This record gives sequence, C-alpha cells and structure tokens, in this order.
Amino acid sequence: MKNVVLTVTCKSTRGIVAAISSYLAEKGCNIIDSSQFDDLDTGKFFMRVSFISEEGLAGSASADFAAVAAPFEMDYDFHDSESRMKVLLMVSRFGHCLNDLLYRWKIGALPIDIVGVVSNHFDYQKVVVNHDIPFHHIKVTKENKPQAEAQLVELVNQTGTELIVLARYMQVLSDQLCKQMSGKIINIHHSFLPSFKGANPYKQAYERGVKLIGATAHYVTADLDEGPIIEQDTARITHAQSADDYVSIGRDVESQVLARAIHAHIHHRTFINGNRTVVFPASPGSYASERMG
Repeated sequence: MKNVVLTVTCKSTRGIVAAISSYLAEKGCNIIDSSQFDDLDTGKFFMRVSFISEEGLAGSASADFAAVAAPFEMDYDFHDSESRMKVLLMVSRFGHCLNDLLYRWKIGALPIDIVGVVSNHFDYQKVVVNHDIPFHHIKVTKENKPQAEAQLVELVNQTGTELIVLARYMQVLSDQLCKQMSGKIINIHHSFLPSFKGANPYKQAYERGVKLIGATAHYVTADLDEGPIIEQDTARITHAQSADDYVSIGRDVESQVLARAIHAHIHHRTFINGNRTVVFPASPGSYASERMG
C-alpha cells in the first residue's frame, strides 16, 4: 500500500476528471482526497488527487498514464507521499524563522530533508550544527557576488536541493538562479505585500498608525518581492503598542506564514498560475498524515 499524489495542469475541457478517475479505478487505486480548480480567466485546469495504490503506482512506473494525458495535453506528475523533499535553508541575521522551521522539523511537524543551511554570517552556525545539519558560510559582498552565487549553485547541485527557503535571507538572488529554480524558491517577506517595502517595515507601519500588520510568503522571481504569493496572514494591533511590539508580533506571523507555505509546497498543493498561485487546502482527513509525513 502506497500513498501517492497526482498533480495535473492542462487546458480546461470536458472529461478530465472522468479520465483520471477511470484510470485510477482500473489500476485498483482508492482516491482519498481530490481538489480541482478551473480558472475561467486563463482557461487553465488544476487538479490534485491523493490516492492509495496497492501496486505502488508512482513516478515513472505510471508510464501508461501518458495515454490518458495525451488527449488533454496534461502536464502531470506522480509523487510518493513518503518521499521527503530535499530543502536548503538560507538565513542572514534574523533567526526567528530558521529556529521555528528547525523546531517543526525536529518534532516531525514539517516532514522535509534539510540538506543544509546557508548564511552570509556566522550568527546561527552553532544552532545549525547542534541539529546535526551542515552549515555553509558563503560571504556575500558587492565585489564577490558572482563567485558567492556560484558556490551556492554548486551546493544546490551537490545536495540535490529541490526547494530553497529564504528564511529571512537578506541578499538578492540573481536572475539566472531564479530561472534555474523557478517555482522552487520560497521567500518570507516581512510585510503584507505590497505595503511597507524596504528597510524597517514595522517602523513604517508604526509611524503610519496601522491597525493590521502581516507577512507574505511567495515564490521568488527575478522581480524583487513580486513573485506569486503562496500564503499571507495578519495580526491586529492597537495604538497602545510600540514599534518593538510590532516587530515581536510580526516575527510570529512571519514564522507561521512561512511554515504554512512550505507545508503546502512539499505536499504538492501549490500550482503557479501566471503571476498568481492556486493553493489547495489540506483536507481535514489528510492534514494529520501530511503533517507527520
């Protein structure tokens, strides 16, 4: 018995769901969760099906599915739910998201394989090493930026990294790397985009007297902080709270939003749809099994 996830993207037309369901039934599979979405603006169809296969149907073993997919020109993939995604974390000098992710990973709430942590500083070297995770210091300056990124690319290739997470990594990645890892780099932005960009967003929010602060997790593209949004959240604050309170509350929101975005990605619930994303929710019956891997 194997739990498998099938993801499908194609042009919206009749018969897609029926074709997929019939195929899985013929293969002796039992569907346990299914989500789909028709984008009426773009004419695209997105589907995620989680099923149990007695034959261990997954990946290239399902080559005969190509005959089902061809008439619909599907982009599809089969994912073994027991396979953990290889993730590279990157951090600078704000460690709240990193510490949160390490804790979730340690207790099994975030079932990923952390292949390493990259930083342009040494602030969190001891924390990372104490978790028996490789720590890589890659210094970044204006003068060595190309060489530093070449080191990063080599590390990505060596470790087989499938997802890069910028856990408050305060350096801009090159267009080349963004294209190479398109849809595979997630960033947490310390603002409820698009407001209050740049340095000290919480100070800006305090000075404007806002009543909501938030955070945004998005896929990284060549356009800084303009990638497709995966997850957002806000926290309500009052006039009685200080700028330091904003920072403290904001850090909690950032950590939660980033963890939820990663959770959705590693369980194949996210689909890039132009400048937007389709993010299917975890069903009540499947969340626990997703959470524990």
